[in-house]
Amino acid sequence: MSKLKMHTPDFTNVARLAELFPNCVTETKDEKGAIRGSIDFDQLRQELSDKVVEGPRERYQLDWPGKRAALLVANAPVAKTLRPNRKASISFDLTKHLFVEGDNLDALKLLQETYLNKVKMIYIDPPYNTGNDFIYKDNFSVNSGEYLTQSGQVEDSGERLVANPESNGRFHSDWLSMMYPRLKLARNLLRPDGVLFVSIDDKELATLRLIGDEVFGNANYLATFVRKRRMSTGMRGDAVSPDHEYIAAFCRSRDAVKLYGAERDESDYPFSDNVGKYRSTDLTVGMTREMRPNQYYPIKNPRTGKEYMPPETRVWRFFPATMQKEIAAGNIIWPDDEPDRRMSRPRYKTRYLPDDEDASAIPVSTWIASPSEADANENSADEEVLHLSAGMNQEATKELRELMSEQVLEYPKPVSLLRALVTLATRDSDIVLDFFAGASSTAQAVLEQNSDDGGARRFIMVQLPELVEEDTPAARLGFKTISEISMERIRRAGKNLKEAAGLNGDKIDIGFRVLKVDTSNMKDVYYQADAVTQPTLAGLVDNVKEDRTDEDLLFQVLLDWGVDLTLPIKPENIIGKTVYFVDTDALAACFQLGIDEAFIKELAKRKPLRAVFRDTGYGSDATKINVEQIFKLLSPATEVKSI
Repeated sequence: MSKLKMHTPDFTNVARLAELFPNCVTETKDEKGAIRGSIDFDQLRQELSDKVVEGPRERYQLDWPGKRAALLVANAPVAKTLRPNRKASISFDLTKHLFVEGDNLDALKLLQETYLNKVKMIYIDPPYNTGNDFIYKDNFSVNSGEYLTQSGQVEDSGERLVANPESNGRFHSDWLSMMYPRLKLARNLLRPDGVLFVSIDDKELATLRLIGDEVFGNANYLATFVRKRRMSTGMRGDAVSPDHEYIAAFCRSRDAVKLYGAERDESDYPFSDNVGKYRSTDLTVGMTREMRPNQYYPIKNPRTGKEYMPPETRVWRFFPATMQKEIAAGNIIWPDDEPDRRMSRPRYKTRYLPDDEDASAIPVSTWIASPSEADANENSADEEVLHLSAGMNQEATKELRELMSEQVLEYPKPVSLLRALVTLATRDSDIVLDFFAGASSTAQAVLEQNSDDGGARRFIMVQLPELVEEDTPAARLGFKTISEISMERIRRAGKNLKEAAGLNGDKIDIGFRVLKVDTSNMKDVYYQADAVTQPTLAGLVDNVKEDRTDEDLLFQVLLDWGVDLTLPIKPENIIGKTVYFVDTDALAACFQLGIDEAFIKELAKRKPLRAVFRDTGYGSDATKINVEQIFKLLSPATEVKSI
């Protein structure tokens, strides 16, 4: 009987190079000196190696000290697991939402089998690299001395080669080494039509673009949205006070990516004719007659004969010949035809209410505020644009303080911003992932949007249990870690939503299943049987750690087999043994000892798709030998494995 591997997958594979390894596609010169696309075989060697590979050559590429080690870390498997925490969860057995507590690099690796190509939207708000050390310090970060040597700023002897090196230069390397493996793993989780949004500021925007282009491929960069984040002037003594930040968007496949825009409101289409409901815009544009004399002329209502001129400071949108075609096509709305609306001059039909509910406005890249009427009038006549209005940081601070009674975290993101992204990228039961969850604004945005439109979106939050500082509002409220604050924020936001929904509150999933990143449930002997020695043999009869429960083992099996971690789990008693049935028959797991053939036959009659047992759980060698034959006879479609 085959065993489950009980560790994350190893991504060192070679098929479909351009698709699987876009970072291995580069530019080199051919024998004639022309630039052409090619495979970076040094980079590919690193992808396919379990050791750091040297051998750089001249090419177009992004490079930094520690890059090869970062690639190695991204590919290397980890023998870890996710352990369920029912006490911290809400509606553990019913919810479809997940909260993963632990380092996000480990979490992303553990989620690979289960959520490969299944996530529609990823949003992250990573550290902005302000010159301080990161909480996420992986083994491959370099110190300042190593950075100066590797980047050519000092000789091996220590003599400085650069007159004015960056005082915090190594933090660019640290930041890149921290982000690279996480983005690489995140890409694997995205659906072909999925999108990744990354909040960032000026300091690392250029670097993020470069690393994003390498991980996703330059063709799969979507846009960089500009967001106004505050109204006041900053306290920094710089020459310019930045009041904005960015959201860089990348996708898995530009040909497949799907953005929805805003939901349409019929009240935005106030006019109607025999075709349907439509909206209008100003027929004039803001230019003087001196600037556009050919667009300053009278037009006539063909039904009444009444003539209209544009205002002195404006001209008609079209030249005379085009205007006549639009009038003949019935695309001009005349004040005489709409007396109740008290129109002062003709307007232009811009767009009918689409029959296709997925038809949406085109998002624009500047998110500042709702457009003024003057701005709206400048929209082109043949398309709609979507001006996304997202709240500023002051709003985020206020809403978190009101929800938690104190300012428990700094620099949260406004829920309105996350709702704008959720609305733009998701529908129905799409999965939303945030692996720098922080205050979990993303989770609250998903819950609120589901409450508003009846969707069943699912969130996966990942947050490191970073300790809160002593003598802070969070510490005084009893919070020990950022992840505790994050989970409590979701609980309170969900409670408020449920109360506001009244009788309909029962339809909203406000729960979340908490899973904690931990060491494997299996002893080292499971992975390194050849390391066993005679003196240690007696203590290794059982390959499962003593402090682990059957439910702990179940979730590691779910991870290994790639089964959805939010499926319902129901324990049942069969001939005195506890069996966990996942989603009725997707998986049957029994980790108890003393299993006999009578039990196996009874379980096989349930015909589960998969069955798993403890390798040391069989009551006899005969049972262990016969278990596969019993299933082949009674349930041939069942896949049987052991741990």
